[in-house]
Amino acid sequence: MKNKIRAALAVLLLAAACSQPAQKSGSATVHKFSDATLRNIYTLQDERSTASLLPFLQRPEAMYRREAALAFASVQDTTAIPALAPLLQDQDPEVRKAAAYALGQMGSVSAEPLLMAAYGSDRDPAVRAEMLEAWGKTASQRGVDMLGTFSTTQPQLLAGQAWALYRAGQRKLNYGTALKKAADLLQSKEEPARLGAAHFLGRTAKLDPSYAKPQVLAVVQQDPSANVRMAAVLALAKMTDTSGIAPVVTQVLLQDADYRVRVNAVRPLYALPYAQVQTAAFKALADKHAHVALAAAEYLAAKAPAAESDRLLAQANQQQDWRVRATLFGAALASAEDKGALSKQVQQRFAASKNPYEQAALLTALSKDPTQYPFIEQQVFSAKHPAIGTTGLEALVSMRGQKGFDLNNAQAFAQIFQRAVQSGDVALTGIAAGAIRNPELGLKNAYADRSFLTQARDKLVLPRDVETHIELQKTLDFLEGRPEPAAPKTPYSHPINWATVNSLQKNQQVRLRTNKGDITLELLVEDAPGSVANFVEILKKGNYNGKRFHRVVPNFVVQGGDPRGDGWGSADYAIRSEFANLHYLEGYVGMASAGKDTESLQWFITHSPTPHLDGRYTIFARVVKGMDVVHLLNIGDVIEKVELVK
Repeated sequence: MKNKIRAALAVLLLAAACSQPAQKSGSATVHKFSDATLRNIYTLQDERSTASLLPFLQRPEAMYRREAALAFASVQDTTAIPALAPLLQDQDPEVRKAAAYALGQMGSVSAEPLLMAAYGSDRDPAVRAEMLEAWGKTASQRGVDMLGTFSTTQPQLLAGQAWALYRAGQRKLNYGTALKKAADLLQSKEEPARLGAAHFLGRTAKLDPSYAKPQVLAVVQQDPSANVRMAAVLALAKMTDTSGIAPVVTQVLLQDADYRVRVNAVRPLYALPYAQVQTAAFKALADKHAHVALAAAEYLAAKAPAAESDRLLAQANQQQDWRVRATLFGAALASAEDKGALSKQVQQRFAASKNPYEQAALLTALSKDPTQYPFIEQQVFSAKHPAIGTTGLEALVSMRGQKGFDLNNAQAFAQIFQRAVQSGDVALTGIAAGAIRNPELGLKNAYADRSFLTQARDKLVLPRDVETHIELQKTLDFLEGRPEPAAPKTPYSHPINWATVNSLQKNQQVRLRTNKGDITLELLVEDAPGSVANFVEILKKGNYNGKRFHRVVPNFVVQGGDPRGDGWGSADYAIRSEFANLHYLEGYVGMASAGKDTESLQWFITHSPTPHLDGRYTIFARVVKGMDVVHLLNIGDVIEKVELVK
């Protein structure tokens, strides 16, 4: 009987092999979507069609089982868990990995025992590592405790365990056992294990990593990997035991060879006594990389005492970078004795500047002087560039929330916010709606007639204005005492253009010409065909040419593609999120969104590994040349032209 079964299986396997689609062997130009079945699977993924995808999980061809399993990482329908579970025992290791990843993406604790059992029976280290990370994404308290107790010497499993702890760290559990294991993993010879442990310690909310202080201090000073150092230094900012930290942090801030580590070294300054770190913070204002100087300026704006006002102003007038200068002006103005004179100087700079992003930053600085709200209001509603109005209104919201706000101006601010909602501008409407429902601003009873909010909401066009719609609906429900609503489902209106996909090479490249230099991207056609097709269609129309990078966060991302240039722009349609089994490393390109399935035009490039974005934002490209240019980009830099590389 066993021989007959083996013979039957052999026949089935041979038939499956013969049915695999033919591709040019070793070709770097032919991608997998020449296969009509794969196009069908990805179309069903795009349509979020669980019922139609399920039969593919039982196909005899391993490739189709794998792709169907991966589809559920984007669909994220937990009703598919029972159908995915058998694939954890599949004969093909890539299918098992795909099933584990999909179950992890669903995040349901009901998948945890399935992953536990599969991990225990599997013998492939790569598959087991994938199962560990997925286990972390679905972990219960019992599960995270188990993850923190077992030991291994296999490099892939060490990395899998570390990243499992990091993923479990996003689930708001008790991490006592995991903390001890993370301290051990920081001493591993394997960089992926150290990196996962460092991110667990640095990014897990409400975790005090003081237990691991000796290991963290050693890594911050000695680890050969800048990625590990920059993740570990974040953990120092969260420790309640701060003894001995200040000398190490100041040394790293001023001497580490990688500017991204120096940027992150500013974070622990916030938790340390100002007297211990002020000298280093002021020295960092002269850092050769503007992003470090900006991080230091933001720290001084938050922490420098009133006595430092003149010193901050002197530093502001020495700065060449406009972002650093504007930040220091705001810091000086916050505690200046003669606010009028300094505010006048800032207004003069505002009038002289031809850079709308600098003007926007100067309005933020002026928000530190409460008497300047009429000037800021005037700029908001007469702005020639959306960034000025958007940032100006955010500055007014900040003013309204300041301690000691003059309540005699409360009615004036309430009218400003109502005017913003009625302006018809999606950014002003969304920001003002958020302010109105902010309980700290006390505006719940400021409007006897709330119809202006409903009227503004009903004029919005979905899915284009989904972010503003969400803000308005949250505010209406808050004012009426209703629970916060679920985000509206994005209608399926922009299917994948397979003609565009099939016109591209497997490793298709794109060149971004910027005023700082060229950046070459490789489009990940096989991982995110819908996002790639959308990006290519937009660039072929020339719609990215002449746009600006509107958002640059030091050692995080540079973001562009917005037609408005302030982060609130969108298209008349939305595309679906595509969550392939990829990780955000340095130079990876993702689609910006206001939630799952709301992507359209905007995209970003990462400065360094950013694992908290994994599985939440579509990765559709990566930088293959010009990463040095990415690190130099600032807000307002120009995307001169985007073109396909032939």
